[in-house]
Amino acid sequence: MQILAAFTVILFIMAIGDIISIKTKAYIPSVFISALIFLIGFWTIFPKDLMEIAGFSKALIKLSIYLILVHMGTLMSLKELFEQWKVVVISFAGILGVIVMTMSFGILLFGKELSIVATPPLTGGIVASFMMSEAAASKGLESLAILAIIIYIMQGFAGYLLTAIMLKKEGKRLLKEFRENEKYKGKVKDESSRTSKLKIFSTLPEKYQTVYMLLTKTGFVALLSIGFASLTHEFISSYVVCLVFGVIAAEIGFIERKALNASSSFGFIITVIMAYIFSQLSKSTPEMIGKLLGLTKEMSFSVSLTALYGFPPNYILTEEASKALAGNEDEKEYLMDIMLPQMLVGGFTTVTIVSVILAGIFSKLL
Repeated sequence: MQILAAFTVILFIMAIGDIISIKTKAYIPSVFISALIFLIGFWTIFPKDLMEIAGFSKALIKLSIYLILVHMGTLMSLKELFEQWKVVVISFAGILGVIVMTMSFGILLFGKELSIVATPPLTGGIVASFMMSEAAASKGLESLAILAIIIYIMQGFAGYLLTAIMLKKEGKRLLKEFRENEKYKGKVKDESSRTSKLKIFSTLPEKYQTVYMLLTKTGFVALLSIGFASLTHEFISSYVVCLVFGVIAAEIGFIERKALNASSSFGFIITVIMAYIFSQLSKSTPEMIGKLLGLTKEMSFSVSLTALYGFPPNYILTEEASKALAGNEDEKEYLMDIMLPQMLVGGFTTVTIVSVILAGIFSKLL
């Protein structure tokens, strides 16, 4: 009874976020509304261990993170990564701006320790926040350990709204182009257009692409990733290796593209990860919170803002904007095919690689 009640409350809050997002045509993102409700709830009537009561254990969360990172790798092809070099440049520019501000004005206003802890989460996402939180806790800086997580969550409040606005502006421009030019009709990209020249495994017959088979391969890639990272003594983060190995496994044909979607597991895995993100709000208090390259300006803003929250919010925001704007499935796929790779590469650059490297460096400065 207790576990089902907690689970239902959590999912109901997320559903409220979805409803408001749909009603406002994604101008108010679901993650913003959900985070706000959870924040108020934890400050008032929700038990601090609401997520644990609902069955979202630390082991399940960690498993979900490894699986989603492999899945993220399968979304990207090497060809797309090279094609999106402009996005990488813009992402690096955004990160450089954050570092310059935090390590100059940040130190003057808030001190060295707080600025060091804050920089990696500001340039990335949950993995960098974990690393800085653990580093601060190991030094006995408990308040800064909590702050590393809170910064990640709170910065998204601004990032979600700004990204939603920019993605919708970009989507409107793309839809106008799609509707006015016949050459785009019927040419929505499909998975066959992403066949890699590096493919060495033949495609598994569809009848054998069962839930268990697909999850087995995803888990195997994650296992190999963790094993490789352990050989380097985590010099290369296991999270980074999971994503890179996901790209490689998809390129050589060992694992299917959109692996978790194909196994019908994506929705649940995303729910687990988002539940964890919202659970960190239970550690916050009102007092703590008080203390050009060919891309359009809208897309550039959106890509830069991925550093504020990373994956999965960047995926959710792009899908919500595309769904709200599109008049049919072809138009939605067209928007997703153009905007999602740029958002994922932006998140890949800022959140998964650079922020984790920065966290490794900055954690030693404490």
